[in-house]
Amino acid sequence: MVFTPSRAACALTFLLSMATAPAALAHAHLKHQYPAADAAVTAAPQALTLNFSEGIEPKFSGVSVTGDKQQIVKIGAVKRAENDNTQLIVPLEQSLTPGTYAVDWHVVSVDGHKTKGSYHFSVK
Repeated sequence: MVFTPSRAACALTFLLSMATAPAALAHAHLKHQYPAADAAVTAAPQALTLNFSEGIEPKFSGVSVTGDKQQIVKIGAVKRAENDNTQLIVPLEQSLTPGTYAVDWHVVSVDGHKTKGSYHFSVK
């Protein structure tokens, strides 16, 4: 196969376009959260806040919270913040007692990509 200058130019153009357009291939990744991952908070939160790298679809997203003895924490309806389509708010329907908690999340971004993850925090 002969690699002509026009094929080389096409290949280079394709590679450059892939490198400069990461948003088209992006997924919603967790950027920061409250309580923060591995944080030890002194006051039990009334809600969790998860901020993602791009807009998410709350109807196809969810969060579960479990304690260190695998007890399931009751949560309210997960919703997207009114003015920020990258933020999920997870109301906690029960007060968290001292201990370590695991947060498992899954989201679908506005472009249809699915991502999931987990993190821990503790209440003193």
